[in-house]
Amino acid sequence: MLNPFRRSVFRRFGIPLAAVWTAGALSLASAGCGGNTSAAAQGAGGGRGGRGGRGGEAPVVTAKVTQKDVPVDISAIGNVEAYATISVRSQVTGQLQQIHFHEGDFVKTGQVLFTLDRRPFEAALAQAEANLNRDKALLAQAEAQLKRDASNAEYQQLSAERQAELKQRGIISRDMAEQVRAQADATHALVEADKASIESARAQLVAQQAAVDAARVALDYCVIKSPIDGRTGNLSVKVGSLVTANQLELITIARVDPIYVTFAIPAVHLSAVKQHMTAEKLPVTATPQDNDAQPENGTLSFVDNTVDPTTDTIKLKALFENTDHRLWPGQFARVSLRLKTLPNAVVVPSQAVQTGQDGQYVFVVKDDSTVEQRPIVTAQRVDQDIVIEKGLRPGEVVVTEGHLRLEPGARVTTDTSGGGGRGRGRGRGVQASRAGQ
Repeated sequence: MLNPFRRSVFRRFGIPLAAVWTAGALSLASAGCGGNTSAAAQGAGGGRGGRGGRGGEAPVVTAKVTQKDVPVDISAIGNVEAYATISVRSQVTGQLQQIHFHEGDFVKTGQVLFTLDRRPFEAALAQAEANLNRDKALLAQAEAQLKRDASNAEYQQLSAERQAELKQRGIISRDMAEQVRAQADATHALVEADKASIESARAQLVAQQAAVDAARVALDYCVIKSPIDGRTGNLSVKVGSLVTANQLELITIARVDPIYVTFAIPAVHLSAVKQHMTAEKLPVTATPQDNDAQPENGTLSFVDNTVDPTTDTIKLKALFENTDHRLWPGQFARVSLRLKTLPNAVVVPSQAVQTGQDGQYVFVVKDDSTVEQRPIVTAQRVDQDIVIEKGLRPGEVVVTEGHLRLEPGARVTTDTSGGGGRGRGRGRGVQASRAGQ
């Protein structure tokens, strides 16, 4: 008989009571049929147990512990910067007469880019040169005047001395002697004035020579040349435009070979970067973020002198030859800074490392097909692998997937039914059962 609670449960789920009574009767009949059925069931169960108890097995994947040279890299996202960017402007005001390149062309240092109308500057140069010649003639005239006045002054001085002797002897009057002395003094003053005029003429000559040089430089500025090797940008003027000195930007030129890539790394790596920079140049790899990007190799060339306090990062800059122009100014690139290479490092896939209450560990498959939970000490992570400092030897086998069904001493067998097919590319598929089952 069924109690009221069980009847309500069966009625709630729509189970007929007749079916419940029939099932109960069958169970009583099987219980009273001797030990044959039970023995057969036990035999069948023993047969399953003799094949390893596959009903409780869980698929796992393993991988071998390997030993190889492991590079220690720091990854970041960088920005490509031109080695130099020049804004080309005219240094004189004039009409643009000719453009000698197409925007976007690569240009060389000293290559002619623009030509302004030279005629006003040629006229200014001719005028300055004429003034220079005039000043040279004035200087020569002043020097000749000085020579004439100096000779006259010398004669007047001698005459004054003779008249003074005659006066003392009483041959001539005092008035006549003083008159000759006054003429000698006047002539001497005139010589001094001539010397001052010569100095003024020489100064004017220097000033006029400077004016000639300035006019010649202004004439040279009518031909605008490229100051660096690089690629030209957008052209902002047309032929016939009036170009104002030092105001209108004609074009920009960016030097793209070599080229810089600027990036930032956490400040915690600063000490390691400084330490390795003193020994050798640190290699840097930059990969543009495009479809068919190819890595470009360069070297670290700059470490900023200040850590950014807002992000706790340090700015670095790497120099790349960029002869094939893969890197372009303003472009983002994936940057990898290599600090060092660990020789013969022991590595395992990162999936093999687990974390427990006592720290990190892995399941190691032993020769008797049982697993051992072994504590390990890890170093840095490199791509999909982790470097192991202590706890593992090369050639050992560790479990990479299926840790939830494992415990120390669990027995593992090779999966022959395809259950481990998921891990065939990385290791061998196995199944695990409790030891002793």
